[in-house]
Amino acid sequence: MPDTKTETRTATLSFDGKSFELPMHSPTAGPDVIDIQKLYSSAGVFTHDPGFTSTSSCESGLTFIDGDEGILLHRGYSIDELAEQSHYLEVCYLLLYGELPDKKTLDNFEFTITRHTMIHEQMHNFFRGFRRDAHPMATMVGVVGAMSAFYHDSTDIHDSWQREVASHRLIAKMPTIAAMAYKYSIGQPFVYPRNDLSYAANFLRMCFAVPAEEYVVDPVLERAMDRIFTLHADHEQNASTSTVRLASSSGANPFACIAAGIACLWGPAHGGANQACLEMLREIGTPDRIPEFIARAKDKNDPFRLMGFGHRVYKNFDPRARVMKKSADEVLDLLGIEDNPTLQVAKELEKVALEDDYFADKKLYPNVDFYSGIILDAMQFPTAMFTPIFAVARTVGWVSQWKEMISDPALKIGRPRQLYTGPVQRPYVPIEKR
Repeated sequence: MPDTKTETRTATLSFDGKSFELPMHSPTAGPDVIDIQKLYSSAGVFTHDPGFTSTSSCESGLTFIDGDEGILLHRGYSIDELAEQSHYLEVCYLLLYGELPDKKTLDNFEFTITRHTMIHEQMHNFFRGFRRDAHPMATMVGVVGAMSAFYHDSTDIHDSWQREVASHRLIAKMPTIAAMAYKYSIGQPFVYPRNDLSYAANFLRMCFAVPAEEYVVDPVLERAMDRIFTLHADHEQNASTSTVRLASSSGANPFACIAAGIACLWGPAHGGANQACLEMLREIGTPDRIPEFIARAKDKNDPFRLMGFGHRVYKNFDPRARVMKKSADEVLDLLGIEDNPTLQVAKELEKVALEDDYFADKKLYPNVDFYSGIILDAMQFPTAMFTPIFAVARTVGWVSQWKEMISDPALKIGRPRQLYTGPVQRPYVPIEKR
């Protein structure tokens, strides 16, 4: 990781007639940072930043986002190029180790991941302890957390070899766990992974194959799923990634940390955006109702929001959406949309919004969630599986962030402060006197 702490500039904070000098650091990309680590000890005050939207919590060399310019880089490589020219497991290697691998190295890495895809046979019994109608994300939180009970030979975070094995196991087994959660929820038998298939093809087969007949993965769908994984691999210090880092700061084992990330991702404000988008398309119902909903989206007094358009971070076009749109077009061309009213609405809404000056002026372009929801629905995934698929893709980001944090000599247990607004100390009143 580049050294960002070579700057000698300082920022001055003044209050109550006193001034304090705070060091400033310049990253390799992005805005400069004011270092407030010693602010409380030297000045007796701390900062207030709900949501930590103006606070850097760590140094990281993994992912860079420039929301104003619509840029997303993994280890310096553009997400557009990675999604178009690379594939998910190569991106996994890049995030884990910092450089693109040569062919032999990549082959070895893919061999290792592929041969870790099966889960411990006794874990099958763990699945059967859940109700059949359990949400797949609820199942995944439990099963991933329980991996530390089945793979306790890779829970020592101070052993570099065990960290490596845990990383490989999590990336390899997450598709199997997600597919098993899905199969269990619909009452179908589990499908074992196959070593002759790609990461994406294996996942599709484990989700949709049945023992009664052979299932052949269509290359277009395989490529679309691989792109979904690639485009969601990492996204800097978002809520779930920050949760993984906070959990790992206590020294928790990697399986517990990733389970915490899955639990955070389950929140509708984070991992459920593509599901919310699809539900909106179903609410619209038919293309002829689109003008009504467009008008509602423009009405400041109407709480309705056009889901799948715009992004909290990207103030320009979401760079992931360009590639995802291409996949959506390929999938819809393959599967057809004539008999699917939801997909008819999606295609028409995309066209109308892109041509409307209101959305262009406010830069409310279709984002990655809009297109990924369309693709997953066309593939016949239920909406309950959208977030588990996100979790499969994001696992490598969580693992890479975890590994980076564990090896950071400046690692400290996370301990945010608070702006206390409760009562000051007061005497206890016995119950008979209240």
